[in-house]
Amino acid sequence: MCGLSGEMRFDGTRPDLAAVERMNDRLAARGPDGEGVWSRDAVALGHRRLKIIDLSERGAQPLTDTGQEITGVFNGCIYNYQELRAELTALGHRFKSTSDTEVLLAAYRQWGTACVDRLYGMFAFALVEHRTGRLVLGRDRLGIKPLYLAQTPGRLRFASSLPALLAAGGVDTSLDPAAVHQYLSWHATVAAPRTVLAGVRKLPPATVRVVEPDGTYREHRYWQPSYTRRPEHAGMGAAEWRDAVLEALRTAVRRRMVADVPVGVLLSGGLDSSLIVALLADEGQRDLATFSVGFEAEGGDEGDEFRYSDLVAREFTTDHQRFVVPSQRVSTALDAAVAAMSEPMMSHDVVAFHLLSEQVSKNVKVVQSGQGADEVFAGYHWYPRLASAAREEEPQRYAETYFDRSHADLATMLQPDMLPPDDVSGRFVREHMAAPGAETALDAALRLDTHVMLVDDPVKRVDNMTMDWGLEARVPFLDHELVELAAACPPELKLADGGKGVLKEAGRKLLPREVVDRPKGYFPVPAITHMAGPVLERVREALGAPEAKRRGVFRDSYVAGLLADPDRHRTKRGANALWQVALLEIWLQTHGI
Repeated sequence: MCGLSGEMRFDGTRPDLAAVERMNDRLAARGPDGEGVWSRDAVALGHRRLKIIDLSERGAQPLTDTGQEITGVFNGCIYNYQELRAELTALGHRFKSTSDTEVLLAAYRQWGTACVDRLYGMFAFALVEHRTGRLVLGRDRLGIKPLYLAQTPGRLRFASSLPALLAAGGVDTSLDPAAVHQYLSWHATVAAPRTVLAGVRKLPPATVRVVEPDGTYREHRYWQPSYTRRPEHAGMGAAEWRDAVLEALRTAVRRRMVADVPVGVLLSGGLDSSLIVALLADEGQRDLATFSVGFEAEGGDEGDEFRYSDLVAREFTTDHQRFVVPSQRVSTALDAAVAAMSEPMMSHDVVAFHLLSEQVSKNVKVVQSGQGADEVFAGYHWYPRLASAAREEEPQRYAETYFDRSHADLATMLQPDMLPPDDVSGRFVREHMAAPGAETALDAALRLDTHVMLVDDPVKRVDNMTMDWGLEARVPFLDHELVELAAACPPELKLADGGKGVLKEAGRKLLPREVVDRPKGYFPVPAITHMAGPVLERVREALGAPEAKRRGVFRDSYVAGLLADPDRHRTKRGANALWQVALLEIWLQTHGI
């Protein structure tokens, strides 16, 4: 919930309040219910509010604690804030609101930066200590809530979205070649702290950064589960693992119902979202609001999975709504979805999520969503191949399986000045695979996917598209205790039954067999999958624009080859190569770069 922004000066001048207000304005969609700006000495904070917990003005931000020692802004939700509030009250803290933000301020006063270890939730925050002038930035364990940074000599700015930083001005918008390399190699994933812009970075997940008044800072990663088998799980069989996973997921879903407004579910009809609905029904939820989206069929591809979502809605008697989007609407909605992106995202379902969020936001402010289960529980078809690799083969096998292109391929696509001298994407994977704390090749791959790829592709996608309509999406499969349990689960239980085996076994206790045993589905958007009509015209327009010519990222001959046969060129993972190339340029032009 909400959007935050701010500026800290290191050069003895006051912060630029007009710049903070411009960032606030650009974040209005994330927080349509209120706004505020606070400034003291060298720091200014801005906030846009989406009212979900404590709907009164006592929960407005920026918020100063009752002791007048700390002021902060917060984005997200602390699901255990009521338990923490009771603990802090017993320790002598007093509260003037019932908001989770005030609990965060008191927790910081009590435990310092170690307070993040006690937070169960999704969050990004900025806290200012009045006495020292110190700024503390933090981000949740799985990076569900974003925090972008732009630092120049004498100044640090931060915001919940990259476009908000652009609105403030003074950002180096030149492209970062290493980030572009990752974008084109790794299916549009650009790992923290990089973004495609040289002048913008992002705070990594599970990280706290403490910034001193002189601009020096220290940061530490406060959480990283071990992908190894634990002694406490010794002797557990498949049935015990199934029950443990189901109970942990039940807890995760229950936590994410904490709100002072109704909470719905984005129901695709797949195993993951259907399990959320089933568990909520099992918890006694009645008339739960559920929502599905579908598109017109095109090129022989179906555009919806309503038969499954309708089945689940009937089974659990939800208040179900489904939205059908005509193909012509996709092309007109494309630019709005790109404008909502903090970073370029090539997945077709970006437009789907944006259109769905528009409709859902007319009904509820909070939804639960099934993102993350495939990465956490090994649901993708390539995981068995990765699991069969020897540890020394794993980085190469991962790149061959997951990367869209090799470094050699990029050399034929990019202008020479945009190509890094070495395979930076491959090196990134090798370093992560070699890090201690993963017992098997599959453990190493799942760790990389869960803590890097998932954060900067599906999770970012859902946050950007939902929050552009003032809709908060909560993701129970990224509950950190559930992720810890899944990381410890034996790989063979996750790989069983074609992937997500232990989760499917849990699903069989609650769901119709047709849902559990169905073929794996994706969010189909045929109008983009098949490059034709208005979408193709938009692509041609972007790649032929003067800005694209001036920028000169791609070799002219390569772009010409793509445009000559738009639907033929595919990446190694089967994505439309023209779409990936064009999306980067459309994003840059949409954001005035």
